[in-house]
Amino acid sequence: MARYSKLLAAVTITMAGIIAVPPAQAFNLTAPAVAQRSDVVEIAVQNKQVSAAYRRKKVRLVTDEKAGTIIIDTNNKYLYYVEGNNRATRYGVGVGRDGFGWSGIVKIGRKAEWPDWVPPKEMIAREARKGRKIPAFQEGGVDNPLGARAMYLYQGGRDTIFRIHGTNQPWTIGQNMSSGCIRMMNKDVEHLYDRAGVGTKVIVVGPGNRQGKVAFEDRGIDVLRTMFGG
Repeated sequence: MARYSKLLAAVTITMAGIIAVPPAQAFNLTAPAVAQRSDVVEIAVQNKQVSAAYRRKKVRLVTDEKAGTIIIDTNNKYLYYVEGNNRATRYGVGVGRDGFGWSGIVKIGRKAEWPDWVPPKEMIAREARKGRKIPAFQEGGVDNPLGARAMYLYQGGRDTIFRIHGTNQPWTIGQNMSSGCIRMMNKDVEHLYDRAGVGTKVIVVGPGNRQGKVAFEDRGIDVLRTMFGG
């Protein structure tokens, strides 16, 4: 029993996708005041599985958005890749925790495979004030918080510092755990990466409704495509 308890002991795990929220006036985005809480959390080590609700699925999505658009519903923790004809691929995602949510319309400005992680200076300073030291640079790889792929979100030609990226903490999918980045399971971010090119429109529906009016309705699993492909 003691041995089992040790396996379930809480360990300190550095969060993936932890970034500073840019000033609202700098971009057409809305983000509440940054919560003064740690970017490091205590998580019990267990055999955690991602809920079936957040596994990749082919769905019927009614929307006027063009094929190739990405819609991120941060309230329900879903990312949709619009395919046209009321079809989409739906991925489960992890999103910003309380105080780190945001909304807006951005584009994929660049992409990287097994990206390096360079934490913003603001985050390094914030953690240092709490007595925690995080690296100024971490080379890409399986232990990197950005996971297997990263798509960097830009607005007006400028990096917003937000990303869609993979994670080495898949159990956080479906939760509010990041500092604003949109995280996906590595196999899912690789799948999306191959479909979404630089210039892809990304609509983030979240706090502040700065994304404006966007109509989409998830009508559930596309049974025929799921069974027979296409």
